[in-house]
Formats: sequence, C-alpha cells, structure tokens
Amino acid sequence: MEEQILDCRGLACPQPVVETKKRLQEVTSGLLTVLVDSETAKNNVLKLAGSLRLEVAVRPQKSGFAISLRTDSAKAQTNVHGRGRTLLVTADVLGRGSEELGVLLMKSFFYALAENDVLPESVTLLNSGVRLACEGSPVLDSLAKLEARGVVLQSCGLCLEYFQLQDKRQAGTVTNMYAIVDQLLAAETVIL
Repeated sequence: MEEQILDCRGLACPQPVVETKKRLQEVTSGLLTVLVDSETAKNNVLKLAGSLRLEVAVRPQKSGFAISLRTDSAKAQTNVHGRGRTLLVTADVLGRGSEELGVLLMKSFFYALAENDVLPESVTLLNSGVRLACEGSPVLDSLAKLEARGVVLQSCGLCLEYFQLQDKRQAGTVTNMYAIVDQLLAAETVIL
C-alpha cells in the first residue's frame, strides 16, 4: 500500500483540514499520513476523517502528531450545493467580543466555506456585512472562489449606500430588501 505524506505543520486553522480534504480527493486508495503540530489541528483532521468514515491511526511525534488515514473508502464530492440554503451575513466580523478575533474568524469561515464540498446556493450580505464584498476586505479571495463555483453573492443596496460603499464593491451583485425577503422565505437560511 502506497503511503503519501502531507505536511501541515505551521498551517493556521482551518488549513490543515482543507489541505487534507484536497489531498483525499486526489488519492483513490492507500495511506495518507498528515503531519500536524497542534492538538487543535489533530482534532480537526480527526473530525474530518470521522465524517468520511476513514480508518485512522494517530502517532505522537516530537513536532506534533502523525495522523494516518486509510483512503480506500474516501469519496470525493465537488461543487455540491446545499439545496436552497442561503447564508445571511449581517456583520463584517463573526461573533461578539474581540473585534480583532471576529475579523480573523470571519476570514477563516469564508476560507473554509470556499474550500468546502457542500456550498450554499447564495450568500446575502446585510448591514456591515456588505463591507466583506468591498475593496480591502480580507475575504475577497474566498468570495471570488465561491462565485466561481456557482454561489450567488449579493449585497444589500441600501446598506452599501448607508456605508457609502457603492463604488467600492468588488464582488457579487446588488440586491434590494424585497428580493432578500423573497429569497429568505423560499430558502433554508443560516444567519451569521
């Protein structure tokens, strides 16, 4: 059985999981050993392996952990859309408390979302959430990737006007509250 090594040491969350998922899609069978340097990264890769029902072995090492995944049963999915799922993003930070942490969490969330196999049908940005689609946003690359994969990205026009960002929008289209309400009532909605 051929073994491949994926070195994810030094990568910030959620990159070890994203890189592992990408490699699993390339490997049809064999053993993939993922090297990580933190307990959090180890646990996240183990959760991924569990969700894919892979056989797992973990070996502690001086520099972290070696996680061996048997890939015979890995099934890759690509560009699967969550039927009718709309993400409603109402702020440019994720959570309450530290604004600095909220910015990092939002960036991490959109990165993980753009790399995921299952995608929402659309992402709607309201209130300060419209800043995410504008010049200087830390999530523009992830939004571009989502759009390229078929996710509809839209920003509230009134919100863009309120924050004087009409000319700064770099991703998605402009919509109105009537269309947003129609979409939310017709969809399974997740609010951030």
